Amino acid sequence: MTTDSLRSGPGANGRTSRDRARLPVRAHLPACGAAAASGVPVLDVVVPVYNEEKDLRPCVLRLHDHLSRTFPYAFRITVADNASTDSTPAVAAALAAELRGVRYVRLEEKGRGRALRTVWSESDAPVLAYMDVDLSTDLNALLPLVAPLISGHSDLAIGSRLARSARVVRGSKREFISRAYNLILRSSLAAGFSDAQCGFKAVRSEVAERLLPMVEDSGWFFDTELLVLAERAGLRIHEVPVDWIDDPDSTVHIVRTAAEDLKGVWRVGRALAVGALPLDRLARPFGDDPRDRALTGVERGLARQLVGFCVVGVLSTLFYLALYSLFRLGVGPQLANGGALLVSAVANTAANRRLTFGVRGRDGAVRHQAQGLVVFAIGLALTSGSLAALGAATGSPSHSTELAVLITANLAATVLRFLLLRAWVFPAHACLEPEPDSDSEDVR
Repeated sequence: MTTDSLRSGPGANGRTSRDRARLPVRAHLPACGAAAASGVPVLDVVVPVYNEEKDLRPCVLRLHDHLSRTFPYAFRITVADNASTDSTPAVAAALAAELRGVRYVRLEEKGRGRALRTVWSESDAPVLAYMDVDLSTDLNALLPLVAPLISGHSDLAIGSRLARSARVVRGSKREFISRAYNLILRSSLAAGFSDAQCGFKAVRSEVAERLLPMVEDSGWFFDTELLVLAERAGLRIHEVPVDWIDDPDSTVHIVRTAAEDLKGVWRVGRALAVGALPLDRLARPFGDDPRDRALTGVERGLARQLVGFCVVGVLSTLFYLALYSLFRLGVGPQLANGGALLVSAVANTAANRRLTFGVRGRDGAVRHQAQGLVVFAIGLALTSGSLAALGAATGSPSHSTELAVLITANLAATVLRFLLLRAWVFPAHACLEPEPDSDSEDVR
């Protein structure tokens, strides 16, 4: 079977261009009975190979037996031959003819990333996975790997050899290289996943459909680039600790692969820095973010209000301290505090009315200011009480000590002020959210 016979996948299943522009909601895939009745496998496991005439047959037989015995959904195994020059094509073709659910795809160019991109792009299965032909990873991790994708919980899943509970047997050289590479990814690309290069990964097909066109690499860096872009786009990546035994006969050229990976890190880092990647296409993961739901009785906009209140509060505090220092030149600390707090309180209420709670126009402005003055009086009691306590304790405190005490008292007053403004002064606007325009709805 060649790639020409695979045109029945996501790219040719009848979706219009408008449908393809809108990411579907993640949902639990149909149960095994319904999935089997449709004739489409739930899982397509790709095994990319290059000159693996020795290991290919035992790998596929072992994988097919494991899936047949333990996997509760319909599955397919796809052998993706990366332009092998030995008898690998003949072995793969024989396996496809011998075993139900096994197929063979021939590519005329090398590259693991190229093989995965080709097969995943054309597959009709809703969950796509791959594993290395050496089967270094214990197959008991396969169901935990794909289960979060089947349930709709996660977008991608990776096996991790560096997770705390992973059990790994390999030489110190490979261990050092793997951990050093992970450290580079964390420091340069702010990667949050723990193992980019473990040959044991899965992805939902709708995610692959959007993500694969953004991935440039066709070799070993393909995995890293895929994960970095997915993470930056806000997709959920599930990690599975694996049991892994190093293959001493691996044909991977470590130095050349490391050099290509570093070039990829530089390329992706530069693209992210200049905003050259259209990650906004995946910024809302399939419209199922609970923060995007309009639910009756659930308060919204708290985070936005907190940000606005904090900005106004910082500016008001600086304004207050400047006024206090100015008034302190001519009057005592209590009068200076009262005058500075009164002026800054009026300005603070006006600013929060407009910027934090989105109240426009003059309706209710006088009432809001009156209520704001009550809130001011509570703040005055806190700060004046703090000054009085300081004077009683030290007799004649320095100006810097006064400022320090006032700042502390104002922090407590600030928390109370926000709660009173939200619940009492502007209760009708506590759940205020900006109206989405029609264009923003369309791009979701």
